[in-house]
Amino acid sequence: MKKTGKPSKGKREKAGLKEPAGDKKRTPFYIIAGVAACIIIAAALYITLFPSEVAKTGDTVSVSYIGMLDNGSVFDSNVNGTPLSFTIGAHTVIPGFEDAIIGMKKDDIKTVHIPVDKAYGPYRSDLVYTVNRSEFSSDSPPEVGAYYTVSSVSGQTSRVKVVNVTGSTVTIDTNHMLAGQNLTFVIRLLNITSAK
Repeated sequence: MKKTGKPSKGKREKAGLKEPAGDKKRTPFYIIAGVAACIIIAAALYITLFPSEVAKTGDTVSVSYIGMLDNGSVFDSNVNGTPLSFTIGAHTVIPGFEDAIIGMKKDDIKTVHIPVDKAYGPYRSDLVYTVNRSEFSSDSPPEVGAYYTVSSVSGQTSRVKVVNVTGSTVTIDTNHMLAGQNLTFVIRLLNITSAK
């Protein structure tokens, strides 16, 4: 009875057969390495041709946001409304909000907790004043809890809250309504216009 199967090394050499060089095992490696190299080159070209811009000082950005207090209640939102546009570094929004935008990319969404000192500052009792009732129009008598827009001598306007009314005086609070509050914002960066 004859054995079947592969001929021995010596018989293969006599018959002119060569040992396989392991090409079959190496072929998948070369294919995988080639595909990986193509992916790396394509990614590098994409990053070079279409850099992902991040927001930085001097850029003008548009954002949508939801603003919440520590208890989770929403105090402001422009989602499904007009985006908020501002230039980073112009100090037209609270510092913590402006800082949160730096480094974001278009369509990034970030939740940021802003402490009092980076929001509207601490509540200040020295910003509560008592003025003559005659400062208010007789057509719309002041009401406790109501907000009014007032103008200073220099022409600057601000919102004040009436906290007390007597027959001859009105006590107004000129603190921002969010003074003394930690704030949380969910921010989505909609657009970046680079300062370049």
